[in-house]
Amino acid sequence: MVIADAGLANETAAAGFIGRIPVRNIWLLMLYASDLFRTSGRTRVDAEHNPDEIADLVAELLAQAVEERQRRQLSLGYRPRSADLSRVRGRIDVLRTERRQLLARGAVACRFMELSVDTPRNRFVRGALEAVARLVARPELRHRCRRLAADMQALGVAGAMPSRAELSADRIGRHDAADQQMLAAAILAMDLVLPTERAGPRPLPMPDREEQWARRLFERAVGGFYRTVLPPVRWHVRTGSCLDWPLDWCSEGAREILPGMQTDIVLDDEVAARRIVIDTKFTGIVTAGWRREATLRSGYLYQVYAYLRSQTGRGDALADHAEGVLLHPTIGEAMDEAISVHGHLIRFATVDLAADGAAFRRQLLKLTGQFEGQTPPDETPAR
Repeated sequence: MVIADAGLANETAAAGFIGRIPVRNIWLLMLYASDLFRTSGRTRVDAEHNPDEIADLVAELLAQAVEERQRRQLSLGYRPRSADLSRVRGRIDVLRTERRQLLARGAVACRFMELSVDTPRNRFVRGALEAVARLVARPELRHRCRRLAADMQALGVAGAMPSRAELSADRIGRHDAADQQMLAAAILAMDLVLPTERAGPRPLPMPDREEQWARRLFERAVGGFYRTVLPPVRWHVRTGSCLDWPLDWCSEGAREILPGMQTDIVLDDEVAARRIVIDTKFTGIVTAGWRREATLRSGYLYQVYAYLRSQTGRGDALADHAEGVLLHPTIGEAMDEAISVHGHLIRFATVDLAADGAAFRRQLLKLTGQFEGQTPPDETPAR
Protein backbone atom coordinates (compact mmCIF):
# COMPACT_ATOMS: atom_id res chain seq x y z
CA MET A 1 0.00 0.00 0.00
CA VAL A 2 1.58 3.24 -1.19
CA ILE A 3 0.61 6.18 0.96
CA ALA A 4 0.39 9.61 -0.60
CA ASP A 5 1.17 12.53 1.70
CA ALA A 6 -0.46 15.81 0.73
CA GLY A 7 1.97 17.87 2.80
CA LEU A 8 5.07 15.95 1.79
CA ALA A 9 6.18 18.45 -0.82
CA ASN A 10 6.05 21.37 1.63
CA GLU A 11 7.82 19.41 4.38
CA THR A 12 10.49 18.16 2.01
CA ALA A 13 11.11 21.67 0.76
CA ALA A 14 11.70 22.80 4.36
CA ALA A 15 14.00 19.87 5.12
CA GLY A 16 17.70 19.49 4.55
CA PHE A 17 19.10 16.58 2.56
CA ILE A 18 21.68 13.88 3.20
CA GLY A 19 22.33 12.52 -0.26
CA ARG A 20 18.80 12.03 -1.67
CA ILE A 21 17.24 11.55 1.80
CA PRO A 22 15.18 14.51 3.08
CA VAL A 23 15.81 15.07 6.80
CA ARG A 24 13.76 17.72 8.56
CA ASN A 25 15.63 17.72 11.86
CA ILE A 26 18.73 15.66 12.41
CA TRP A 27 18.75 16.59 16.10
CA LEU A 28 15.64 14.45 16.58
CA LEU A 29 17.54 11.41 15.29
CA MET A 30 20.46 12.32 17.52
CA LEU A 31 18.12 12.46 20.50
CA TYR A 32 16.79 8.97 19.90
CA ALA A 33 20.25 7.64 19.11
CA SER A 34 21.69 9.43 22.18
CA ASP A 35 24.38 10.73 19.83
CA LEU A 36 24.22 14.27 21.19
CA PHE A 37 27.91 15.07 21.03
CA ARG A 38 29.14 13.78 17.65
CA THR A 39 29.28 17.21 16.01
CA SER A 40 31.61 19.32 13.92
CA GLY A 41 31.82 23.07 13.48
CA ARG A 42 29.39 25.60 14.95
CA THR A 43 26.40 27.45 13.56
CA ARG A 44 23.44 29.49 14.77
CA VAL A 45 20.10 27.74 14.93
CA ASP A 46 16.52 28.45 15.90
CA ALA A 47 14.62 26.35 18.44
CA GLU A 48 11.09 25.08 18.80
CA HIS A 49 9.48 25.29 22.23
CA ASN A 50 7.54 22.13 23.15
CA PRO A 51 7.02 20.88 19.57
CA ASP A 52 5.15 17.63 19.02
CA GLU A 53 5.07 16.46 22.65
CA ILE A 54 8.76 17.18 23.08
CA ALA A 55 8.27 17.10 26.87
CA ASP A 56 7.19 13.46 26.72
CA LEU A 57 10.06 12.56 24.38
CA VAL A 58 12.71 14.22 26.54
CA ALA A 59 11.16 12.78 29.72
CA GLU A 60 11.37 9.27 28.23
CA LEU A 61 15.02 9.77 27.30
CA LEU A 62 15.85 11.23 30.71
CA ALA A 63 14.06 8.45 32.60
CA GLN A 64 15.77 5.76 30.56
CA ALA A 65 19.20 7.34 31.11
CA VAL A 66 18.63 7.70 34.89
CA GLU A 67 17.46 4.08 35.19
CA GLU A 68 20.60 2.94 33.40
CA ARG A 69 22.84 4.98 35.75
CA GLN A 70 21.00 3.75 38.84
CA ARG A 71 21.60 0.15 37.76
CA ARG A 72 25.32 0.87 37.55
CA GLN A 73 25.37 3.21 40.61
CA LEU A 74 25.27 6.98 40.43
CA SER A 75 28.64 8.67 40.07
CA LEU A 76 30.28 10.03 43.21
CA GLY A 77 31.93 13.37 43.78
CA TYR A 78 33.81 15.20 46.53
CA ARG A 79 32.01 17.83 48.59
CA PRO A 80 33.42 19.99 51.44
CA ARG A 81 32.23 19.20 54.95
CA SER A 82 32.86 20.54 58.45
CA ALA A 83 32.33 18.44 61.57
CA ASP A 84 33.47 18.01 65.17
CA LEU A 85 35.21 14.62 65.28
CA SER A 86 37.01 12.49 67.85
CA ARG A 87 39.96 12.12 65.48
CA VAL A 88 41.67 14.38 62.98
CA ARG A 89 40.35 14.20 59.43
CA GLY A 90 41.49 16.59 56.73
CA ARG A 91 42.43 20.03 58.13
CA ILE A 92 41.92 21.23 61.70
CA ASP A 93 39.75 24.31 62.17
CA VAL A 94 41.86 25.84 64.95
CA LEU A 95 39.58 28.84 65.58
CA ARG A 96 36.43 26.73 66.01
CA THR A 97 38.30 24.15 68.12
CA GLU A 98 39.59 26.79 70.55
CA ARG A 99 36.43 28.86 70.63
CA ARG A 100 34.26 25.87 71.53
CA GLN A 101 36.97 24.27 73.72
CA LEU A 102 36.55 21.00 71.88
CA LEU A 103 39.90 19.55 73.00
CA ALA A 104 38.66 19.44 76.60
CA ARG A 105 35.83 17.21 75.40
CA GLY A 106 38.09 14.97 73.35
CA ALA A 107 37.04 16.39 69.98
CA VAL A 108 38.52 18.53 67.24
CA ALA A 109 36.88 20.65 64.52
CA CYS A 110 37.86 19.42 61.04
CA ARG A 111 37.33 20.48 57.45
CA PHE A 112 37.56 17.69 54.91
CA MET A 113 36.35 16.45 51.55
CA GLU A 114 33.82 13.61 51.48
CA LEU A 115 32.73 11.29 48.67
CA SER A 116 28.99 11.58 48.10
CA VAL A 117 26.30 11.07 45.47
CA ASP A 118 24.93 14.49 46.44
CA THR A 119 26.81 16.25 43.62
CA PRO A 120 25.64 19.26 41.59
CA ARG A 121 25.27 16.97 38.57
CA ASN A 122 23.00 14.48 40.35
CA ARG A 123 21.02 17.25 42.03
CA PHE A 124 20.46 18.86 38.63
CA VAL A 125 19.20 15.57 37.18
CA ARG A 126 16.86 15.05 40.15
CA GLY A 127 15.51 18.58 39.71
CA ALA A 128 15.03 17.99 35.97
CA LEU A 129 13.01 14.84 36.71
CA GLU A 130 10.77 16.77 39.09
CA ALA A 131 10.37 19.64 36.63
CA VAL A 132 9.58 17.58 33.55
CA ALA A 133 7.12 15.41 35.53
CA ARG A 134 4.86 18.45 35.79
CA LEU A 135 4.78 18.87 32.01
CA VAL A 136 4.40 15.40 30.51
CA ALA A 137 1.00 14.34 29.20
CA ARG A 138 1.05 10.62 29.97
CA PRO A 139 0.26 9.67 33.60
CA GLU A 140 2.49 6.58 33.62
CA LEU A 141 5.47 8.63 32.40
CA ARG A 142 4.75 11.32 35.01
CA HIS A 143 4.75 8.67 37.75
CA ARG A 144 7.96 7.15 36.37
CA CYS A 145 9.81 10.50 36.54
CA ARG A 146 8.59 11.23 40.07
CA ARG A 147 9.53 7.74 41.24
CA LEU A 148 13.05 8.12 39.85
CA ALA A 149 13.42 11.53 41.53
CA ALA A 150 12.30 9.99 44.85
CA ASP A 151 14.76 7.12 44.38
CA MET A 152 17.62 9.57 43.85
CA GLN A 153 16.63 11.46 46.99
CA ALA A 154 16.52 8.21 48.96
CA LEU A 155 20.04 7.43 47.76
CA GLY A 156 21.27 10.72 49.22
CA VAL A 157 20.80 13.24 46.41
CA ALA A 158 19.01 15.69 48.69
CA GLY A 159 20.68 19.06 48.09
CA ALA A 160 19.18 22.09 46.40
CA MET A 161 19.01 22.38 42.62
CA PRO A 162 22.30 23.94 41.43
CA SER A 163 22.48 26.96 39.16
CA ARG A 164 23.82 26.68 35.61
CA ALA A 165 27.03 28.39 36.78
CA GLU A 166 27.55 25.76 39.49
CA LEU A 167 26.78 23.00 37.03
CA SER A 168 29.29 24.34 34.49
CA ALA A 169 32.06 23.95 37.10
CA ASP A 170 31.25 20.22 37.40
CA ARG A 171 33.47 18.70 34.72
CA ILE A 172 32.83 15.21 33.37
CA GLY A 173 35.97 13.10 33.38
CA ARG A 174 36.82 9.77 31.80
CA HIS A 175 35.75 7.80 34.85
CA ASP A 176 32.20 9.19 34.74
CA ALA A 177 31.71 9.68 30.99
CA ALA A 178 28.54 7.56 31.24
CA ASP A 179 26.85 10.59 32.84
CA GLN A 180 26.99 12.53 29.56
CA GLN A 181 23.76 11.12 28.17
CA MET A 182 21.89 11.58 31.46
CA LEU A 183 23.11 15.15 31.90
CA ALA A 184 22.38 16.09 28.28
CA ALA A 185 18.81 14.80 28.64
CA ALA A 186 18.44 16.72 31.93
CA ILE A 187 19.56 19.97 30.29
CA LEU A 188 17.08 19.40 27.44
CA ALA A 189 14.35 18.73 30.02
CA MET A 190 15.06 22.01 31.76
CA ASP A 191 15.22 23.98 28.50
CA LEU A 192 12.51 21.99 26.69
CA VAL A 193 13.70 23.20 23.31
CA LEU A 194 14.68 21.16 20.29
CA PRO A 195 17.10 22.80 17.83
CA THR A 196 15.93 23.12 14.25
CA GLU A 197 17.90 23.56 11.06
CA ARG A 198 16.57 27.06 10.52
CA ALA A 199 18.95 29.95 11.16
CA GLY A 200 18.41 31.55 14.55
CA PRO A 201 20.09 33.31 17.49
CA ARG A 202 21.44 30.28 19.38
CA PRO A 203 25.03 29.16 18.70
CA LEU A 204 25.23 25.35 18.70
CA PRO A 205 27.51 22.71 17.24
CA MET A 206 26.30 21.70 13.79
CA PRO A 207 25.84 17.95 13.21
CA ASP A 208 27.79 16.27 10.46
CA ARG A 209 25.83 15.51 7.29
CA GLU A 210 28.23 12.84 6.10
CA GLU A 211 26.21 10.03 4.56
CA GLN A 212 27.99 7.07 6.16
CA TRP A 213 27.58 8.55 9.66
CA ALA A 214 23.93 9.39 8.92
CA ARG A 215 23.29 5.77 7.88
CA ARG A 216 24.59 4.57 11.23
CA LEU A 217 22.69 7.35 13.02
CA PHE A 218 19.41 6.25 11.43
CA GLU A 219 19.94 2.66 12.62
CA ARG A 220 20.80 3.78 16.15
CA ALA A 221 17.91 6.25 16.26
CA VAL A 222 15.37 3.54 15.37
CA GLY A 223 16.85 1.17 17.96
CA GLY A 224 16.99 3.94 20.57
CA PHE A 225 13.38 4.89 19.85
CA TYR A 226 12.07 1.40 20.52
CA ARG A 227 14.27 0.96 23.58
CA THR A 228 12.98 4.25 25.01
CA VAL A 229 9.31 4.12 24.04
CA LEU A 230 8.29 0.44 24.25
CA PRO A 231 7.41 -0.70 27.80
CA PRO A 232 10.19 -3.02 29.07
CA VAL A 233 7.68 -5.20 30.96
CA ARG A 234 6.35 -6.35 27.59
CA TRP A 235 9.05 -5.71 24.99
CA HIS A 236 12.66 -6.81 24.90
CA VAL A 237 14.76 -4.71 22.50
CA ARG A 238 18.13 -5.89 21.17
CA THR A 239 20.45 -4.11 18.77
CA GLY A 240 23.45 -5.47 16.90
CA SER A 241 22.73 -9.16 17.66
CA CYS A 242 24.92 -11.70 15.87
CA LEU A 243 23.30 -14.79 14.32
CA ASP A 244 24.90 -18.18 13.63
CA TRP A 245 24.54 -20.16 10.44
CA PRO A 246 22.81 -23.54 11.04
CA LEU A 247 25.69 -25.53 9.54
CA ASP A 248 25.35 -29.31 9.16
CA TRP A 249 28.95 -29.59 8.00
CA CYS A 250 31.71 -27.34 6.73
CA SER A 251 35.11 -27.90 5.18
CA GLU A 252 38.32 -26.91 6.86
CA GLY A 253 38.69 -23.16 6.71
CA ALA A 254 35.13 -22.50 5.48
CA ARG A 255 34.04 -21.08 8.82
CA GLU A 256 36.77 -18.46 8.63
CA ILE A 257 35.50 -17.05 5.33
CA LEU A 258 31.76 -17.44 5.97
CA PRO A 259 30.13 -13.99 6.16
CA GLY A 260 28.62 -13.06 9.50
CA MET A 261 25.00 -12.14 10.12
CA GLN A 262 24.22 -9.22 12.42
CA THR A 263 20.73 -7.81 12.86
CA ASP A 264 20.10 -4.11 13.37
CA ILE A 265 17.10 -4.29 15.75
CA VAL A 266 15.20 -7.26 17.21
CA LEU A 267 11.93 -6.68 19.09
CA ASP A 268 10.51 -9.50 21.22
CA ASP A 269 6.90 -9.05 22.32
CA GLU A 270 6.58 -11.25 25.42
CA VAL A 271 2.78 -10.85 25.59
CA ALA A 272 1.91 -11.64 21.97
CA ALA A 273 4.84 -14.09 21.53
CA ARG A 274 6.12 -12.20 18.47
CA ARG A 275 9.59 -11.42 17.20
CA ILE A 276 10.20 -8.57 14.76
CA VAL A 277 13.60 -8.35 13.06
CA ILE A 278 14.17 -4.85 11.65
CA ASP A 279 16.90 -4.11 9.13
CA THR A 280 17.42 -0.40 8.43
CA LYS A 281 18.69 0.88 5.10
CA PHE A 282 19.56 4.52 4.37
CA THR A 283 18.58 4.31 0.68
CA GLY A 284 15.45 4.44 -1.43
CA ILE A 285 13.23 1.42 -0.90
CA VAL A 286 12.90 0.66 -4.63
CA THR A 287 15.24 0.88 -7.58
CA ALA A 288 14.82 0.67 -11.35
CA GLY A 289 14.45 -2.90 -12.61
CA TRP A 290 15.13 -4.54 -15.98
CA ARG A 291 11.50 -5.11 -16.83
CA ARG A 292 9.76 -2.82 -14.33
CA GLU A 293 10.04 0.83 -13.50
CA ALA A 294 10.46 0.13 -9.78
CA THR A 295 11.45 -3.03 -7.89
CA LEU A 296 12.66 -3.91 -4.41
CA ARG A 297 16.40 -4.32 -4.01
CA SER A 298 16.93 -8.06 -4.21
CA GLY A 299 20.04 -8.13 -2.03
CA TYR A 300 18.19 -6.56 0.90
CA LEU A 301 15.30 -9.02 0.53
CA TYR A 302 17.69 -12.01 0.46
CA GLN A 303 19.42 -10.62 3.54
CA VAL A 304 16.34 -10.35 5.75
CA TYR A 305 15.10 -13.73 4.46
CA ALA A 306 18.40 -15.30 5.55
CA TYR A 307 18.08 -13.68 8.98
CA LEU A 308 14.64 -15.28 9.45
CA ARG A 309 15.03 -18.73 7.88
CA SER A 310 18.48 -19.48 9.31
CA GLN A 311 17.11 -19.39 12.86
CA THR A 312 14.06 -21.65 12.45
CA GLY A 313 13.84 -25.16 13.85
CA ARG A 314 16.48 -24.52 16.50
CA GLY A 315 14.30 -24.65 19.61
CA ASP A 316 13.31 -20.96 19.69
CA ALA A 317 9.53 -20.64 19.24
CA LEU A 318 9.74 -16.90 18.52
CA ALA A 319 12.28 -17.48 15.73
CA ASP A 320 10.07 -20.07 14.03
CA HIS A 321 7.47 -17.43 13.12
CA ALA A 322 9.60 -14.26 13.31
CA GLU A 323 8.62 -11.26 11.20
CA GLY A 324 11.04 -9.19 9.16
CA VAL A 325 10.93 -5.48 8.36
CA LEU A 326 13.04 -3.68 5.78
CA LEU A 327 12.89 -0.05 6.92
CA HIS A 328 13.97 2.78 4.60
CA PRO A 329 13.60 6.56 4.74
CA THR A 330 10.83 7.96 2.58
CA ILE A 331 11.93 9.39 -0.78
CA GLY A 332 8.92 10.77 -2.63
CA GLU A 333 6.08 8.40 -1.69
CA ALA A 334 5.65 6.48 1.56
CA MET A 335 5.29 2.70 1.37
CA ASP A 336 4.08 -0.09 3.62
CA GLU A 337 3.77 -3.47 1.86
CA ALA A 338 4.17 -7.07 3.05
CA ILE A 339 4.49 -10.65 1.86
CA SER A 340 4.43 -14.01 3.66
CA VAL A 341 7.13 -16.57 2.80
CA HIS A 342 7.42 -19.96 4.55
CA GLY A 343 5.38 -18.66 7.50
CA HIS A 344 7.40 -15.46 7.89
CA LEU A 345 5.81 -12.05 7.31
CA ILE A 346 8.28 -9.73 5.56
CA ARG A 347 7.33 -6.07 5.51
CA PHE A 348 8.74 -3.29 3.33
CA ALA A 349 8.13 0.08 4.96
CA THR A 350 9.37 3.65 4.95
CA VAL A 351 9.56 6.29 7.65
CA ASP A 352 9.35 9.96 6.73
CA LEU A 353 12.39 11.82 8.08
CA ALA A 354 10.97 15.05 6.65
CA ALA A 355 7.90 14.79 8.94
CA ASP A 356 7.60 16.21 12.44
CA GLY A 357 8.49 14.30 15.59
CA ALA A 358 4.93 13.14 16.30
CA ALA A 359 4.54 11.65 12.81
CA PHE A 360 7.94 9.97 13.09
CA ARG A 361 6.79 8.39 16.35
CA ARG A 362 3.47 7.17 14.92
CA GLN A 363 5.13 5.58 11.88
CA LEU A 364 7.64 3.61 13.96
CA LEU A 365 5.03 2.48 16.48
CA LYS A 366 2.83 1.29 13.61
CA LEU A 367 5.51 -1.26 12.70
CA THR A 368 5.04 -3.01 16.05
CA GLY A 369 1.35 -3.66 15.28
CA GLN A 370 -0.15 -6.23 12.96
CA PHE A 371 0.02 -5.45 9.24
CA GLU A 372 -3.33 -4.26 7.89
CA GLY A 373 -5.11 -7.13 6.18
CA GLN A 374 -2.66 -9.69 7.55
CA THR A 375 -4.19 -13.17 7.73
CA PRO A 376 -3.56 -14.89 11.07
CA PRO A 377 -1.29 -17.97 10.72
CA ASP A 378 -4.07 -20.43 11.56
CA GLU A 379 -6.55 -19.08 9.03
CA THR A 380 -6.74 -19.57 5.28
CA PRO A 381 -7.87 -16.70 3.05
CA ALA A 382 -11.27 -17.24 1.46
CA ARG A 383 -11.22 -18.08 -2.24
